[in-house]
Amino acid sequence: MAVHIHPRPAAPTPAPKAHGPALPEHDITVNGSVITARDVAAEMQHHPADSADAAWDAAARALVVRRLLLDAAAEAGTAAANEAEEDAAISALLAAEIRIPTPDEAACRRWLAAHPERFGRPEAWEASHILIAADPEVPEERVGAEARARDLLTQITAAPWRLAELARRHSDCPSREEGGDLGRIARGSTVPEFEAALAGAAAGGILPEPVPTRYGLHVVQVHRHIPAQAVAFEDVAKEVARDLVRASWEAAARQFLAVLASRAKIEGYAFDGVASGPLVQ
Repeated sequence: MAVHIHPRPAAPTPAPKAHGPALPEHDITVNGSVITARDVAAEMQHHPADSADAAWDAAARALVVRRLLLDAAAEAGTAAANEAEEDAAISALLAAEIRIPTPDEAACRRWLAAHPERFGRPEAWEASHILIAADPEVPEERVGAEARARDLLTQITAAPWRLAELARRHSDCPSREEGGDLGRIARGSTVPEFEAALAGAAAGGILPEPVPTRYGLHVVQVHRHIPAQAVAFEDVAKEVARDLVRASWEAAARQFLAVLASRAKIEGYAFDGVASGPLVQ
């Protein structure tokens, strides 16, 4: 399996706000090799996160992991003079150290039974909304947004066909261009508080209260509920096997990296393992 240490994000990480926490400015050393604060700052662009602290931590962890793998590759006799050779050395090391057997049918059936949501069609809804944006940390914004949302809800409850018109005029969501139409919303694809409101709604109805989320207040109409649909094992057997091998490989890679970290001398960063994600895909 390929190893991508520096995945490219779909969009650049927003610059941290001026009033945000100061990021660490110290260097990190791994077995005597120095990872400078500037190195970590440069790496942060490849790790979009909800906060600058989280982006820094992900960037630092990525660089520490890379150094651990390069040191292990060098110990195994593979020298690297440039980035391309380093990537090849890491891939060769992992191929040699991590061997995952082909899962049998019984294992694949157990995996499907444990993770049906990965292979079937998830529960979904078709809905429209109007978003009145408000920062949950600014009470006066929230109060004003709720008043506007309730006014719109009153208008739409009296005349449901006006939702599209009012969405185009008032919504702070890009879906306003579509008259507030959100299309199909699969379970797990939106924030929990919005999903909970959809799950408790009757299809074809306007929710009786504005839905508060981290983005603001939503006036919501649910058009259709689409139940989850399971699949037969025979239809997804190959996909299940690939998913099980991938998950097993990632678990083994995290264990291997934890062993490398336990043997290494790391200063300036508290390495407590490798989270599931692009570091070991």
